[in-house]
Amino acid sequence: MNKNILDSEVQKFINHNLNADIPNLSLKKSPFSLVSSKELAEQIDSKKRCEFKLPHWFNSKGIYYPTKIAIEQASSEIAAKYKAELIQGEELIDLTGGIGVDTSFFARKVKSVTHCEINQELSEIAEYNSRIIGLDINFIHSSGIEYLLNSNKTFSTIYIDPSRRISSKKVFMLKDCEPDIISNLQLLRDHSSRILIKTAPLLDIQSSIKELKQVSSIHVVSIKNECKELLIIIDKEQETDDPLITCAILGDDEKTYSFKLSEEKEFQINKYSEPLKYIYEPDAALLKAGCFKLITRDFNSYKIHQHTHLYTSTELLNSFPGRKFILKKAGDYGMFIKENQVKKANIICRNFGLSPEEIKKKLKINDGGNEYLLFCTGPKNERLVLNCERI
Repeated sequence: MNKNILDSEVQKFINHNLNADIPNLSLKKSPFSLVSSKELAEQIDSKKRCEFKLPHWFNSKGIYYPTKIAIEQASSEIAAKYKAELIQGEELIDLTGGIGVDTSFFARKVKSVTHCEINQELSEIAEYNSRIIGLDINFIHSSGIEYLLNSNKTFSTIYIDPSRRISSKKVFMLKDCEPDIISNLQLLRDHSSRILIKTAPLLDIQSSIKELKQVSSIHVVSIKNECKELLIIIDKEQETDDPLITCAILGDDEKTYSFKLSEEKEFQINKYSEPLKYIYEPDAALLKAGCFKLITRDFNSYKIHQHTHLYTSTELLNSFPGRKFILKKAGDYGMFIKENQVKKANIICRNFGLSPEEIKKKLKINDGGNEYLLFCTGPKNERLVLNCERI
């Protein structure tokens, strides 16, 4: 951590060059003897990445920005704020604190927060920035697991975000992450009454339940229709093999929807429908959670086909958790190919056998505009094209 970056003139330079060409800037000679061009370019690049992801940092004076990789791996403010609502008690320890985004929101909710981080530079940056934004956090410059192994202290909540990239390779099972939550689970339970685990959205929910064997609830978090995080909660007094799954749709129009996998498995759909006046595409959080059938019951809609995750209704369902479309025309795919005059549209494929990129290339359709073409399989296994307008 080069504290010369915090000099007022250096900070003015960074703010003045937020729209500069980063590669070009890094090749120029630095106007400061104690701060290199590479460091200036990294600070500017990282700050720009925080404008929407971490707006509080972006709008605060004197923030020291970590590398772009650290920022990419960190939670956004909107996700961190949601996680802070899931903790309990008065004392929390973040075992994998990183740059401290999640920790900073936990510190706004509980009396005492401890931040552990094995990377010395990240720990120093997180500690410095926490003071800048006025938060009282206890920083431990070491492994969170090692800290627990050598401590008799217990916490109300333990938060852990294990690394899913080991030796430059992505891993997809909890036991393969670092630290290994499965082998350290009893240690975590011995030191807390609630464990909150953040995992990557690619992690399989049912496999995680089987691995942990004592999950209390799961939260699937999406932002702008992109699944960002899986949050697994383990409470000593609420363990179950059929946890409540909450889909949290965050952003401008926030919604939550909860269900149990046993309900989804047992529920039967007796009828699939031709496309009606309105078409719905579930939010990414529901698709990731595997909620495909209960939607028809809870949102008074019909599914178009067993494996086509598109839904339909005659009346507009404003509460539906996902994108809504008004159907302008539905037609056979074969006829659409013969008669197609669409040159620009947004392409969505559901249970169709071709990807949007393949469709665009085959039909010579450019991406964009106000028109949406939904390629799907209908209730009679026919291939359909739904020409829609986004509501």
